[in-house]
Amino acid sequence: MKKVLKWSAVALCLAVMLAAVAGCGKAATENKEKVKVRVCEVTHSVFYAPQYAAINLGFFADEGIDLELATAEGTDKVMSTVLSNNADIGLAGPEAAIYVYNEGKADSAEIFALVTQRDGSFLLGREPDPNFTWDKIRGKVVLPGRKGGVPYMTLQYVIRKNGLDPQKDTKLDDSIQYALMGPAFTNGTGDYVTMFEPAASQIVAQGKGYIVASIGKESGEIPYTGYCAKKSYIEKNSDLIARFTRAVYRGQKWVYSHTPEEIAKAIAPSFPDSDVKLLTTVAKNYKDIEAWSPNPILKQEEFSLLQEVMTQAGELKQTVPYDKLINTSFAEQAIKDVK
Repeated sequence: MKKVLKWSAVALCLAVMLAAVAGCGKAATENKEKVKVRVCEVTHSVFYAPQYAAINLGFFADEGIDLELATAEGTDKVMSTVLSNNADIGLAGPEAAIYVYNEGKADSAEIFALVTQRDGSFLLGREPDPNFTWDKIRGKVVLPGRKGGVPYMTLQYVIRKNGLDPQKDTKLDDSIQYALMGPAFTNGTGDYVTMFEPAASQIVAQGKGYIVASIGKESGEIPYTGYCAKKSYIEKNSDLIARFTRAVYRGQKWVYSHTPEEIAKAIAPSFPDSDVKLLTTVAKNYKDIEAWSPNPILKQEEFSLLQEVMTQAGELKQTVPYDKLINTSFAEQAIKDVK
């Protein structure tokens, strides 16, 4: 009986010690100082729901990352911010990295994770038009965004795909800054406007415009938005980039497997001025067109299509080899790590 009691006491002591060690380990992990990562996004939109889900659900925090988010309102501005070391990572269209590479900069940007695989803008008209066809923009004024940007070029691509000449058959008025396109349209400028969410649905809710087409649905898959950083930063911080990409992939997987209602609730803290009902509508619009990439890998055929779109638009004189600008190693590892 004494032996039994003795071994029971030993077992109890071991259990207490193991629990203490586990508790200390957990405390050490929780108290470990997180690494601040400055991310500059091209615009603040539900289009980047996987990012906001990863932030609000703690996926970045799980990787020891304290993400500091800033918005630049323009792909070119994002790239300038990254190249000037005022941001560590940029979330923007890959076209900016292509332009920088062709300028011959020694320490150019490299794209390491894809977020969106389709154009996220919608074409809004002034009247409901459930039977909209693209020939209806013939002779009309369209507000397309910044010339040279992927939204503008993808719109041109879609117009050509539907048998029209964007230079001759319609007027693309690019004189209005991106951030002012919505107010300009609701105040009477133009016949159509391309808008991202939630701005598009907000205009619809106000009764001042109506979604008549999805640019992304018409264009097909194209690498629309991804994370980039200077090559020197990636080389010096490869472990951090790997952890960052894992968090992004977890966000992508979560968004892919959840409903628009669940997505809306998860990202709501990132959009305090938008109600959950609006965010649900927006999330549904993007899920319906499969705007969000299911994983961070930017495929070569998608990159080729992007450069074809840019070439057709007259914005790209020299294409860039896929392996010079795209780094899929972190995305591939993230897919292996995250189950």
